Amino acid sequence: MKLKKQVTVCGAAIFCVAVFSLYLMLDRVQHDPTRHQNGGNFPRSQISVLQNRIEQLEQLLEENHEIISHIKDSVLELTANAEGPPALLPYYMANGSWVVPPEPRPSFFSISPQDCQFALGGRGQKPELQMLTISEELPFDNVDGGVWKQGFDISYSPHDWDAEDLQVFVVPHSHNDPGWIKTFDKYYTEQTQHILNSMVSKLQEDPRRRFLWAEVSFFAKWWENINAQKKAAVRRLVGNGQLEIVTGGWVMPDEANSHYFALIDQLIEGHQWLEKNLGATPRSGWAVDPFGYSPTIPYLLRRANLTSMLIQRVHYAIKKHFASTHSLEFMWRQTWDSDSSTDIFCHMMPFYSYDVPHTCGPDPKICCQFDFKRLPGGRINCPWKVPPRAITEANVAERAALLLDQYRKKSRLFRSNVLLVPLGDDFRYDKPQEWDAQFFNYQRLFDFLNSKPDLHVQAQFGTLSDYFDALYKKTGVEPGARPPGFPVLSGDFFSYADREDHYWTGYYTSRPFYKSLDRVLEAHLRLLRSLVNLKQVIINAAHYLVLGDKETYHFDPEAPFLQMDETRLNHDTLPERTVIQLDSSPRYVVLFNPLEQERLSVVSLLVSSPRVRVLSEEGQPLAVQISAHWSSATDMVSDVCQVSMPIRLPALGLSVLQLQLGLDGHRTLPSSVRVYLHGRQLAVSRQDAFPLRIIDSGTSDFALSNRYMQVWFSGLTGLLKSIRRVDEEQERRVDMEFLIYGTRASKDKSGAYLFLPDREAQPYIPKDPPVLRVTEGPFFSEVVAYYEHIRQVVRLYNLPGVEGLSLDMSSLVDIRDYINKELALRIHTDIDSQGAFFTDLNGFQVQPRRYLKKLPLQANFYPMPVMAYIQDAQNRLTLHTAQALGVSSLHDGQLEVILDRRLMQDDNRGLGQGLKDNKRTCNHFRLLLERRTLGSEPGFFSKLAAMFRDLIFHSSRTNNLEVQDGHTSSYPSLLSHLTSMYLNIPVFALPVAKRQLPGPGLRSFHPLASSLPCDFHLLNLRTLQAEDDALPSAETALILHRKGFDCGLEAKNLGFNCSTSQGKAALGSLFHGLDVGFLQPTSLTLLYPLAAPSNSTDVYLEPMEIATFRLRLG
Repeated sequence: MKLKKQVTVCGAAIFCVAVFSLYLMLDRVQHDPTRHQNGGNFPRSQISVLQNRIEQLEQLLEENHEIISHIKDSVLELTANAEGPPALLPYYMANGSWVVPPEPRPSFFSISPQDCQFALGGRGQKPELQMLTISEELPFDNVDGGVWKQGFDISYSPHDWDAEDLQVFVVPHSHNDPGWIKTFDKYYTEQTQHILNSMVSKLQEDPRRRFLWAEVSFFAKWWENINAQKKAAVRRLVGNGQLEIVTGGWVMPDEANSHYFALIDQLIEGHQWLEKNLGATPRSGWAVDPFGYSPTIPYLLRRANLTSMLIQRVHYAIKKHFASTHSLEFMWRQTWDSDSSTDIFCHMMPFYSYDVPHTCGPDPKICCQFDFKRLPGGRINCPWKVPPRAITEANVAERAALLLDQYRKKSRLFRSNVLLVPLGDDFRYDKPQEWDAQFFNYQRLFDFLNSKPDLHVQAQFGTLSDYFDALYKKTGVEPGARPPGFPVLSGDFFSYADREDHYWTGYYTSRPFYKSLDRVLEAHLRLLRSLVNLKQVIINAAHYLVLGDKETYHFDPEAPFLQMDETRLNHDTLPERTVIQLDSSPRYVVLFNPLEQERLSVVSLLVSSPRVRVLSEEGQPLAVQISAHWSSATDMVSDVCQVSMPIRLPALGLSVLQLQLGLDGHRTLPSSVRVYLHGRQLAVSRQDAFPLRIIDSGTSDFALSNRYMQVWFSGLTGLLKSIRRVDEEQERRVDMEFLIYGTRASKDKSGAYLFLPDREAQPYIPKDPPVLRVTEGPFFSEVVAYYEHIRQVVRLYNLPGVEGLSLDMSSLVDIRDYINKELALRIHTDIDSQGAFFTDLNGFQVQPRRYLKKLPLQANFYPMPVMAYIQDAQNRLTLHTAQALGVSSLHDGQLEVILDRRLMQDDNRGLGQGLKDNKRTCNHFRLLLERRTLGSEPGFFSKLAAMFRDLIFHSSRTNNLEVQDGHTSSYPSLLSHLTSMYLNIPVFALPVAKRQLPGPGLRSFHPLASSLPCDFHLLNLRTLQAEDDALPSAETALILHRKGFDCGLEAKNLGFNCSTSQGKAALGSLFHGLDVGFLQPTSLTLLYPLAAPSNSTDVYLEPMEIATFRLRLG
């Protein structure tokens, strides 16, 4: 009773302070003398400040209200648990539902109000170029531009350069994509090694020559096979600026489907290799081949200390618009950045491609004549039927004038008199003859042009950084700074079309099996790096290594101590679960949580008998759910079953389970099963251990429920229909269906890259009605619908916290008998999304989208690496994904994702093949329905804020800049962030192979003294390579990301622990029994120290920022 009184008094005090603060603020504004000087009118700036503070105050009140409410709930929970038994088992209700009693420990959700301001407040000055606005305003009319078909006629006066010469940099380059059409090794053997070998000799022949290289993976392989003399020559070429390594990543990554973990990892891999072997630090980014561009990459490059970058594959209509407004060079800024700290200078190439015909100027027929690999007698020629001619004394004047005309026309599209002209293509310069043809002929042209002062041009070979340095010098700014008059841009460059309505939106989904495998490999890499870097913590914490006594256990690679719970027979097959054989000896399973947050998850294992007892490390028996294991819709596997139990795992920690053969009638709880046959004459196998009911022809809808929601399914299709939260009367429509897209009957058809549908999607109609299997148990219930091409599973966990607040969904797809079809999943809701939807970019940030009716259907699809959502003033529905896929919202209240594509032809983009190698693919999702708290029940303060907002912005608002809430950025909630991480960073179950353990046996491992703040994500913990050998160094790279989040979604009674700290984290006390020897903040890829090494281990991160630290654990 005393505690309850204290809570009441505390809440009243907080409310009084808040109201009094508002009174003082209003009084101060009312008595402001400047207000009277302005004739009694509020200055716009003061109104804006007042409106902002009112919104902040309302946010504080909301937060305080929720804190008080939560304290009350926690007190009641503590009281209830104190009066009850220490551990309660799940029990079955008369209405057919299971109840899992609450844990004896309370949960807390404490978010600092200051941490909520990031997603609410203003963002400073708006950029001149906002891609969302530009996409809405552009007509996308594709008018024929003449010789520059996708552009316009360019004119100039010869006197335009009288005051200042045109400075031309011709940049030889060769783009080497690992594993595009040939394997990595075949490319290296047949082409890449010859390119690099010739590079060394040909560049040394003339110090005026330059060359550009991007892909460190090929360079590193070549480096291993060359002698010391050649290595020294390469270092000299890098040192004198003849050879530039641009971007410096291991590859030139795709920017649509890649996760930011992988983007950063490959960048670190490349940069560390370059520093160790060449002493090189990349200065400029070069991305000629990604199919559209994400703002995540410029952010990462800027944080890696690069100052400039180049892009090429942008929608042709956007290129035309930027060229006409002289906006092809700009400062690319992140949407959340208010002070330009993320700005990076970006050059957009103006024409169709990065090959030679499309880089010297607007007329490809002329530019092709200056690609001297195409000289008569070679293997390739010019499609325009006018071949190049070798440059001689007799023709140099005429050829130079023709080329200079193109240079001048191209230069008129830019704001400076410095011109970049790339000279290369895919796997170019693989023959010495091409090196000679290009360098000799161009040098003759340059010598002639440079000898004629009246032409006002200086032309030379250059690198990308040569070009940028000259531009910065010409405009009078430091490298990376904003040149005067150049615009600022924010947003992304998806989706990409290279001509007509040929949108490269198909590849967002193409080969989804490998997209899923990519994410699995990322998770395994995190597992490996975490355990390797925590080895010293483990050694300090125990007298035995990891899991066995170091005196008696020795690693035998032929008989590993641990197994994986899932194994794959081949790289292109789905994983198979390991079955743990039970007998008289106990079996052990180690569980590893790769997250930096404590988590409560249901872990499922396959065992050989339903008679199983599961014990904790301390020997305490655990309640478990036993379920049948099915080989098909109607066939139980007789000698295998599934055991599932909720386990609370420490952050980055290990826990141990013991499995015994035996039966605990109170704690071994069987699942019940219903099978809906829908009139199909199928035999259903049974086991005595599992209650089974067969429904031959029932089609009534049915529901599953947990402590948070009731979920309704169609009795006919087995698919989701609606969700009702337990604290609401109204059901929310969440209706699922499968759809089929065909492809066009014309010559141009869908392929690996392009999505060219014949019409809107048509309903998927199976030959037979689906067999439905409904499993219900204490810890999870699920519905499995078996269709001809799809097995759809929707699982509802009956747990508090992240697992129980969303629906776990998977779609096992097999369309190998389709011809030119694409399978889609569409979700219909009653959310009033008003044509807006939101997709993530690389798992790092969220980009608002609008459905644009003026564009074809395929243009409205976007990449979805980890999530997409729709929302209105009351609700947000988020589809989380464990693999990158294409997504759209073609009508209000809808989300649609392409699951797989089978296409029989090439789409004429160079791949030379269709998509006919489909695999059985399992796409994994989570569906999260959240309710908004701010604005859903407008009170005095929200109405007052709305009044000021309308007063200020009513006359200036335009629909072009608004996506529902007026912002061009959006953020997931903290719950949504955690849901995504639970999905993409799963618990690893590692069965112990040895049946009898030596020494003290196994025990759990808690490396962190506490979880990190829940808006912090430990993105990577990777060992660095020592400088003198191939062994790891004693130093570790720690990469942290502070996530931006939306506080306006309900954060009450979520059932998991979460607190924020205003961006502060104490890394020194993070690890149990282990000191941080020193901590040094560095650039993203560790090439540049940002401060001296320090014993101070307290760090601070702004929202959305990624920070890298070099540290020594000891």
